Amino acid sequence: MKSAIWILWPSFIVGGIGEVLFFTVFDPQELYLFGEQTALSRMAVYTIGFFLCWAFAAASSAFTYFLQRGSRQINR
Repeated sequence: MKSAIWILWPSFIVGGIGEVLFFTVFDPQELYLFGEQTALSRMAVYTIGFFLCWAFAAASSAFTYFLQRGSRQINR
């Protein structure tokens, strides 16, 4: 449980910062998906964007946690 907290909490913060930075530059109503404008509301685009940022940050944190394992944990 402690490792999940170590991975998810920092990635939550980074996901929030990433979303703020991304949507400061881009307007959700002007985003295109597969060549067509999205039919989603702004709140839906913000929500999806946050969860994508959070997922990428969580994957990065999980990979870092995986690489920091000691020799005892690897050789069990």
